[in-house]
Amino acid sequence: MQRLTTPFGAQSTAADVVAGIDLTGRRAVVTGATGGLGRETARALASAGAEVTVAGRTLHTATAAAQEIADETGNTLTRAAQLDLANPASVAAFISDWRGPLHILVNNAGIMATPELRTPAGRELQFATNHLGHFALTVGLHDALAAANDARVVVLSSVGHVNGPVRFDDPDFTKEPYDPWLAYAQSKTANVLFAVEAATRWAADGIAVNALNPGRIWGTGLGRHMDAPPASFDPSGKSGVSEKDIPQGAATSVLLAASPLVDGVTGRYFEDCQEAGPHTPGVRRGVAAHALDPDSARKLWDLSVRLTADNR
Repeated sequence: MQRLTTPFGAQSTAADVVAGIDLTGRRAVVTGATGGLGRETARALASAGAEVTVAGRTLHTATAAAQEIADETGNTLTRAAQLDLANPASVAAFISDWRGPLHILVNNAGIMATPELRTPAGRELQFATNHLGHFALTVGLHDALAAANDARVVVLSSVGHVNGPVRFDDPDFTKEPYDPWLAYAQSKTANVLFAVEAATRWAADGIAVNALNPGRIWGTGLGRHMDAPPASFDPSGKSGVSEKDIPQGAATSVLLAASPLVDGVTGRYFEDCQEAGPHTPGVRRGVAAHALDPDSARKLWDLSVRLTADNR
């Protein structure tokens, strides 16, 4: 399969990517859209005319962000909704409240390198938030996505996925000591595997599902639990990491959510507005083989079904 390339690159912004695109009549949900990459993604989609739901952990912050985006873009169709991905009841309520088709779902929200924390159901918090919450949300919205006929699901992963696969025998770190970076890597690998399997399962429904690495973006709040970058972070950037500001970091998300350049593309992993090549050890870019393995993708889907059922 030939790698897909676009005219955009690491320095392109969300505004660059969405320029000239008309999303009038298309409905979008962006998780974690109260700040950082999510807010910029929601703003870009709204600027192109989409009806955007700003989903955030609290309704207050989501409402404030939605109003700001409406004021900035002139799009009065921007709305707010409460969504706590680590709380199955919150995810279920969001799904229950949704009405009509959904054309774009951007699974943007995430946490990174937290202390050892667990949900009330005992799930490790990074896996629960970054993967299981989005899994339950997306599966629960399947019918709304299918009703759109040409829906797109965009899943934010990270180059951190190269640091480890899904720990199928111990996803919650109950058998071995907790490691915040291995837990993060697991959750980000799960994001890619979800895209791989959902793309296969939902192709006949007209639902495209792709994953991406936004690049290294400081100042989004994602690194608030990080006292110092881990050794695997190369501050010089010479290892291939793309350092970006927030508008640049949101560009690949917006490309996959809105651009006609990726019509019909599904089950792939992007970075810097291009389909990524294979990961090379020692270089902080590319997609690891363990994140594209179809057997692991099927296994993760089955595990996720069981774990999200247990959460209810």
